[in-house]
Amino acid sequence: MRVRAHPLVVVVASGVASVSLSLATGSVGFAQGGQGGQGSGGPLTVKTILSGDSLTHSFTTAGSSTPVTESLSKPDDVTRLGKDLFVGFQNGVGPQGEASASGNLDSTVVETTLSGQPVAQWDVAGKVDGLTADPQLHAVIATVNEDANSSLYTITPGSGSAVQHFAYNEPLPHFGGTDAISIFHGQILISASAPGTTGQAAPQPTYPAVYSVTLDNATSVATVTPVFSDEDAATVANVGTAQSGQTVQLGLTDPDSSSVVPFGAPRFQGQFMLTSQGDQQQIFLGRGPNPTLSVLNLSQSVDDTAWPTSHGTLYATDSTNNTIDAVTGDFPNDPVVAVTPCGSNSAPSTCPAPPQFPADYLGTLNPWTGQISPLATTGTAIVPQGGLVFVPQGQGDQGNQG
Repeated sequence: MRVRAHPLVVVVASGVASVSLSLATGSVGFAQGGQGGQGSGGPLTVKTILSGDSLTHSFTTAGSSTPVTESLSKPDDVTRLGKDLFVGFQNGVGPQGEASASGNLDSTVVETTLSGQPVAQWDVAGKVDGLTADPQLHAVIATVNEDANSSLYTITPGSGSAVQHFAYNEPLPHFGGTDAISIFHGQILISASAPGTTGQAAPQPTYPAVYSVTLDNATSVATVTPVFSDEDAATVANVGTAQSGQTVQLGLTDPDSSSVVPFGAPRFQGQFMLTSQGDQQQIFLGRGPNPTLSVLNLSQSVDDTAWPTSHGTLYATDSTNNTIDAVTGDFPNDPVVAVTPCGSNSAPSTCPAPPQFPADYLGTLNPWTGQISPLATTGTAIVPQGGLVFVPQGQGDQGNQG
């Protein structure tokens, strides 16, 4: 199936801004260029800047009027807006919005400085999965419930009416939930996660993999439009393989994290990237008037991806240790990924199962071959799960689009 052509109109609080996104088939080339490389300054240094154990939220369980206070737990996605980080703590809520073991139904989004000083926090109903900053709206957008019963929120820091809840305009046609969010050319793209949760098992040709979303503040409705689907055609981007440059049919079962590749990256500059975690693939949507899809097959399952430069700090969430960690050092030229071997469709039901399926770790991804190599770290032990965001040195005052 080909990439579909759909327009997108974004409705913002101050008025209506019209931006179109036309997606159609076209040609795409894969110039190999350089092969990337490792940094040369030794292991990266990891330091915890914030622990969920030091933060609390209160809630009441069904049939009770007595508030319960508990620590925040399970940090997942992370983004940056202005000079601060925003982190989603899932607090044990289930993937369809089920109550945690303690009866809690709320996740908590925490604003913190780059050094880990809490600034503000907001509770939202459901399990926060996708989280990104929209500099145009000067707001953070959060999706909840990645398997089913999904919706989204906008959080405007410093606003008297900080949180707005949006319901989707229709039952999601991939019969799942929504997860990662990216701002691509000023437009909101959201991954169609857990396809087939309440319908036929994925992949299906009619299941969207990514939606463009328009927000109507007056009605609190988020209107979804498919961008491309789980079984659309894509060009194989791995170089040096028998399939390199050939057109294949996708079969996505796990659309998950996403981001926009920065123009300073070694490959896929300026393109939208969707990671299908269980399938060990990254899908790239080209830019320009006739964008097409390409697929990079990975040697390991990964969650989030970041593109560090030599100077700056990588921030990562660790739900195992309930922390947000800052990673510094001489970063590689290639993208850094949160490697999740147990997230692969081929992983055993009991996992980790070393050596083939070890615990999660930081790795570097060769964007030409799809090969992933572990990164050496020192300092605090880290099990990266969920979010990565890189803040270049001297750019702590700019918004993040991934």
